[in-house]
Amino acid sequence: MPIYEYLCEDCGTKFEKLVRRASQASEVECPSCGQNHLRQELSTFAAHANGSSKAEDAPVCPSGQCSNPGMCGMNFN
Repeated sequence: MPIYEYLCEDCGTKFEKLVRRASQASEVECPSCGQNHLRQELSTFAAHANGSSKAEDAPVCPSGQCSNPGMCGMNFN
């Protein structure tokens, strides 16, 4: 079941809605104003890992001059 993101064109409210069937997508209403003048937005996602997020665990550029390892040619694939 996909979660869709919408923007209400009447009041500007952004919200997400779990849509169980494609036929329900046309029945979605804004939770703030109750209108159905909605624009479906592109969804983004966030990934979270269960592990260490300490800076000292990140790869370090051998020259010590780069803040982004990919910039100095290091490949971590």
